[in-house]
This record gives sequence, C-alpha cells and structure tokens, in this order.
Amino acid sequence: MKISIRRSRRAAIAVALGSVLALTATACGDDGSGTGGDKGAEGSGKGKIVFWDNNGGVRTDIWKEIIADFEKANPDIKVEYVGIASTEYASKVDTAIQGGGLPDVGGVGASMIASIAAQNVLEPLGGRLSKSSLNGKLNEDMVKSLKAAGGRDDTLFSIPTSANNGVLYYRTDLFKKAGLDAPTTWEKFYDAADKLTNTGKNEFGYTIRGGAGSIAQALDASYGQSGITSFWDASGEKTTVNDPKNVAGLEKYAALYKKVTPAADLNNDFTKMVAQWDSGTIGMLNHNLGSYQDHVKALGVDKFRGIPQPTGPGGKRVQVSNPVDGLGLFKASKNKEAAWKFIEFANSHEESSKFNESAGQVPSNTDAAKDAWISKAEPTKLAADALSDGSTTIVQLPYYLPDWGTISKSDNEPNFQKVLLGKMSAKDFLDTLADQLNKAQAEWKEQKG
Repeated sequence: MKISIRRSRRAAIAVALGSVLALTATACGDDGSGTGGDKGAEGSGKGKIVFWDNNGGVRTDIWKEIIADFEKANPDIKVEYVGIASTEYASKVDTAIQGGGLPDVGGVGASMIASIAAQNVLEPLGGRLSKSSLNGKLNEDMVKSLKAAGGRDDTLFSIPTSANNGVLYYRTDLFKKAGLDAPTTWEKFYDAADKLTNTGKNEFGYTIRGGAGSIAQALDASYGQSGITSFWDASGEKTTVNDPKNVAGLEKYAALYKKVTPAADLNNDFTKMVAQWDSGTIGMLNHNLGSYQDHVKALGVDKFRGIPQPTGPGGKRVQVSNPVDGLGLFKASKNKEAAWKFIEFANSHEESSKFNESAGQVPSNTDAAKDAWISKAEPTKLAADALSDGSTTIVQLPYYLPDWGTISKSDNEPNFQKVLLGKMSAKDFLDTLADQLNKAQAEWKEQKG
C-alpha cells in the first residue's frame, strides 16, 4: 500500500505544480519557453522553432539532413536542433515542464507519452492530421499504438515516425564455423549460446542487457518463451508477468549471465552492449532495428544477420519490443503552425524513407514502406513482414500507466541486476513487479473513472 500512497501523492503534486506554473505563465506573459498547461499560439507559420531529438547522437546526422531539406522547402522557417541522449530525454522534459523551456517539437515515443500527456503539455494532433497531407498515409497500427499508449480516450498526442522492432542479431561467420543453425527457435538460441562460448579465449555466445533499459528485454525473453499473449488477465486487473510460465522463462534467460555472457553485461545499456558486440567475438545480441547501421559499419553485411525473435511454443512468436516512436507538438509553442509544418514534412514520403533507411526502422509512412531499400535491408524487411504476416503476436506493454516509466526503470532495473547476480529469484522479481503494476493499474482505472 505504501507504493500506492507514494505514487498518488506524487501525481497530485505534479498536477498541482503544473497548475501553479500555468497560472504564473498566464499572469506574467509567457515568452514561449513553455510550462505545463500553457495554450501557446498558432503563430505566423514563420520564424524559428526548436526541435528536441529524443535519440541525440545516434540520429543527429540524419535529422540535420531532414532539417536542411525542410529549411530549403520553407525558407521562412528556421529549426534549432537539440540532440538529447535517449537515456536523459525523459528527465530533460520533466525539468522543462516544471521550470520552463519546452521546445516546439520533440520526440515523443510510446514509452513516454502517458507521463508527458498527463501533465497537459502536449497538443492533441488528431484534428491537424485529419486535414493534413499525411491523412491516410500513416500506418494505422502505429497510430493506434500511440493512441493506446497515451491513455487519454483515443487521443493522438504524437505522429508516428517509425516502429523499432526487436531483433536477434547473430554472427553468421561464427555460426557457420561452429556448424550451427540460425537461432530461429529458443532451443536453438540456448544451444548456440552455449556452444559459442569459450571464456578462456574471451568468446561468448550472447550479450545480455543488465543496465539501463533491461526490463523490456527481460520481458521479451519471458513472454517469448512462455507464449503468453496478453499483459493482463481476462479481468484487466492482474498482470501476467509473474505467471509461472514467465517465471520459468526468466529463470532460464537470467542464468545465461556470466555463464555465456561477459561479466560487464551487468551494467551495460544499449550503447555499451552494441559497441561490445560490434568490436568483440560474441555470437548473439538482442537489440532493435536502430543499431543495424552500426553493425554494418563495424562488421560489413556478410558477417551477421538480424532476424525476428525466436519462436516459442507451437512455433509461435511472441514479442513485447516493438516500440513506436513519433513527434509531438508542445502546447506552449508560440508557433504551432510552423511546428506542425515540420512534423508533417518529416513524415512525408521522401523524408520518412530517408530517416528510416538511415535508422534501419519500419517507416510509418505507408508509401515509404514500399520503397526499394526495405527489401535490401534484411532485418527491416523481416521485421516488417513479421509484423504484418500474422506470425507474430505483440504483447502491449502498459505505456499508458503514468507510473510505467518509474516501475520499469528506477524501481526494478536494480532488482533485475540482483536476479543476474543470484541475489534475488526470478519469482520474487516478477512478483514484486506484478504487485506494483496491479496497484498502478487499479489507480489508473480509478482516476479514469
């Protein structure tokens, strides 16, 4: 019950603070830097807008190309680019909501929509989309995913740019040398992880994510092996994360640590994990389409493949990791017309294709998804096929819960490290996670009325 009280109090404080800041901005005359609740203005459609990239560094070059294209097509608008590392983005937005300084446009993916939208700082975009050249040109499943993640009665707060599906990358050269089949099933995955490991030679079969962002990958392994296809039971009140089948799957997965993985994996986030795989002799890596180009640069196209997650019971594939990314328009913007023009332009056929080819992701623009490069980028093609041919079931994570970010990061990433170290059982870990999720779900339902 302590968790419920703590979160309710935190939510109440956040709402109260947002209201105070909004009133202060209205009374004093806001300068456009933005605080929660500020209505902003449509503006002239000209001048400067500020864009925050939620994956700065990784995507900086391609965004600068798109901005250059936009400014050429719209010479009366200048875009100030601010690249922010994905691990720092949420806290940066939270700080700006409380103290001012929100951008006009920012990256707003499925995992963060609910927490931002709950603070009344995002502009609903359904009306703008219906009158836009993008209407009917965006992948409907991605649009639905972002609406659901927002948790606000089917309101669209972010225009999807791409889906970044989970991928199992494996070293084809190492598999061939060892006489192993592609790791298309969980049985083959575990067999390869074991046979490709020679700790004396610093050779490992797998690299496991133990640092930031570890929970979604751990759940991917749990649900992938159990075959459970829903995050909630039939009542919609109790999560399935601690189902005995998921517990068994996580036990087997976590047991890989230090047995067939480097010890450094305990603290590795995705950047360190990817760099380690690209520069070392490790058989397999679970990440997503976003790192495809990094692997191409490091290994060339002949030494690795990226395939959908392994299949589980009955040959079925179950995944939780297909996050949808997008662009949101902040209410405090004093130039919403120009900001919307940028969002619309970035998701046009040519620019969507350009961005997603660089990122190796599945485009939201349906015309871009038909372009020739999709067939040439095998992981992207296989991911797109898996999402559309009925072979894959996606377990939707509860991004709509305002507490999802806290539960899946600060509350439980340290606990997952304890599981890897053998200091906490997989059952205790998942039971703790389930208890927090069930309380958060009950609170959300109560608040929703």
